[in-house]
Amino acid sequence: MLDSRPWLAHYDKGVPHTIDYPQVPVYHFLEESARKYPEKACTIFKGAVVTFKEMSAITDEIAAALVAMGVKKGDRIGLFMPNTPQFVMAYFGILKAGGVVVATNPLYTPTEIEHQVNDAGIEIMFVMSNFYKTIKAAQPKTKLKTLIVTNLKETLPPILRILFTLAKEKKGGFRIEGGLAQGDIWMKDLMAKYKGAARPKLEIGPNDTSLFQYSGGTTGISKGAVALHRNLVANTLQIKNWMTNLEEGNEIMLMAIPLFHVYGMVAGMHFALASGASMVMVPNPRDLVDVLTSIDKYKPTIFPGVPTLYNAINNRADVQAGKYNLKSVKACISGSAPLLRETKEKFEALTGGVVFEGFGLSEAPTATHCNPLEGANKTGSIGMPLPDVECKIISLDDGVTELQMGDVGELVIRGPQVMKGYHNMPTETENTLRDMGDGGAPWLFTGDIARMDEDGYFYIVDRKKELIKPGGYQVWPREVEEIIIQHPKVLEVGVAGIPDPYRGETVKAWVVVKPGETLTENEIKEFSKERLAAYKVPTHIEFRDELPKTTVGKILRRELVRQHKESGS
Repeated sequence: MLDSRPWLAHYDKGVPHTIDYPQVPVYHFLEESARKYPEKACTIFKGAVVTFKEMSAITDEIAAALVAMGVKKGDRIGLFMPNTPQFVMAYFGILKAGGVVVATNPLYTPTEIEHQVNDAGIEIMFVMSNFYKTIKAAQPKTKLKTLIVTNLKETLPPILRILFTLAKEKKGGFRIEGGLAQGDIWMKDLMAKYKGAARPKLEIGPNDTSLFQYSGGTTGISKGAVALHRNLVANTLQIKNWMTNLEEGNEIMLMAIPLFHVYGMVAGMHFALASGASMVMVPNPRDLVDVLTSIDKYKPTIFPGVPTLYNAINNRADVQAGKYNLKSVKACISGSAPLLRETKEKFEALTGGVVFEGFGLSEAPTATHCNPLEGANKTGSIGMPLPDVECKIISLDDGVTELQMGDVGELVIRGPQVMKGYHNMPTETENTLRDMGDGGAPWLFTGDIARMDEDGYFYIVDRKKELIKPGGYQVWPREVEEIIIQHPKVLEVGVAGIPDPYRGETVKAWVVVKPGETLTENEIKEFSKERLAAYKVPTHIEFRDELPKTTVGKILRRELVRQHKESGS
């Protein structure tokens, strides 16, 4: 049924149905932009600029340093830092040295770090100085040998550097008292030592490994999705070709979504480099004043983000009062969580730009679907498959039968961006990448429940593993969340299944009320009863000041259930 690819008829004018992918490594994008736009800003950080030419030279130097330190092709190297110019420097330095990037969430605890470092076999890691203690705490239980350390101030403008040293360095934990431990090295010293060094002469091709991207662990232990250079090159070009109103060499991107996450890495950084776009670096997306000041000052045109970030901006009194000029923004790709109509329309009114929802996953780093920039944006839809992406909806009962248009089943995809497999997890790889006997590449079973409409737009119903079964019925948490969030007093909501002695499992909602409003359990139940079947209405409601989220704003339902069980409520 889906072989006809109805979505192709609804692509924006200028979006190709298929792309000719160059057989190049990922860092080709940086080198091309350095050739075409040498003096244009690659990164802008608090006013300090690193040009494309400078960034390409610095990454050559870091690569030369790593090879001199004994790094061989295929070695995994860690990256533990927020969105700063140093992230870009280290990332492409690793790739140019033939290494494999393993970017870890800088909010992780030593225990979480140990798992990823040991699983990937990391011996060298780039670290921001305020996280040095955290990595040192994890180090004894790992094979980590060398930390390459950088201080936030190293890429600040001179005056801000002095102010930072005086006022924030010690307080923010950036100063390492007593200096680095033996065997560790400052990134700036390494760069000085290899100043002017050429990129190592290595054969790095499309089928070499470029990235281990660990899944967020929202459904259990985090798994390392292995991406090849060609996977990242393909996805970068799929996204670039989707953005039909892009002016190459003339765009500015607000880089607020975390770069250690594939969404920020590919839909943000790679896409910017492939388009000759400058990146305005925002280390902490929760610092809304920094986000808003950066938009007001640097006039970004592209703002990849997440619904919680757009929502937070929408609800700020100073934004509503017109304190910041957000009118430079023309395009926002929204990912990681469902984009609600109210959030979209409000943010579009503030900026004058278009907010369009996309979808992706670590196993196809990153994007597989997107709403069109100029065509119909369907509320609740993740949009259409990108060029060269094939999709099917497969029966939840047998995992084999292909369903018809409109039927709900598991979304399976195939495309040039799909990973090679999971590192050291053959069974998981076999369960996720399956040969369906059609003679082509294996299909990626996403674990997402979806349906497709007559125009080829896809809708995510929920995660397969998060289905709630009260008394044998099926309830998708997302469906309940989308009703409750419509209540005018609700700011955020998370829904999950909790154990119930009578029904086996029942529906619980965790609700954050909008500032200045009051709301009762009964009001939510009555509101839900009018819009949902009785078995879907939450039997338990808990009011919260905030909900646990991933760094890209996805509500952690599993964590809410864990907290519920621990509290014994």
